[in-house]
Amino acid sequence: MKSVNFISKICIYLLLAVLAGSPLYGKDDKIKPKEPGVYIKTNKSLIRLLPNMVFDEQRILFIESNNPGHFFLKDIEYFIVSGKYNMDVLTLNPLLFINVSPLGKPRFIFGKDTEIDVKSKGGNLYLVKPKTLMGRGYYCLWIEDTVWDFVIE
Repeated sequence: MKSVNFISKICIYLLLAVLAGSPLYGKDDKIKPKEPGVYIKTNKSLIRLLPNMVFDEQRILFIESNNPGHFFLKDIEYFIVSGKYNMDVLTLNPLLFINVSPLGKPRFIFGKDTEIDVKSKGGNLYLVKPKTLMGRGYYCLWIEDTVWDFVIE
């Protein structure tokens, strides 16, 4: 009986030593985008958004929809901005339909900015989280003349 207790204690101590000795990683420690741009961190992976251009026609700023990425609301955790960008002008905006271009592409204007929290993760890596709840719709992250648009379903 004493040998069984002794062996079980040794097994427990070995298990604790293995668990305590393994490195512990935080949720945000593994973020390493391969190239500059904007990414959406989902519950499964890091997905890169394709950039779009801002057009100015008669002093109205708009974008033309270019097959944006579609994501489920429950899957989006936060956004990652990687690269040398002026983060002082970063905004998160809903997009509102305005008209159709002569080529048949839908045009969207920028809605009111959504409040965001931007945290530097060292180097040229920034974590962006909205301060308010987001709903379904067409959104974009906008820095100067580049927009990364996406649809939340």
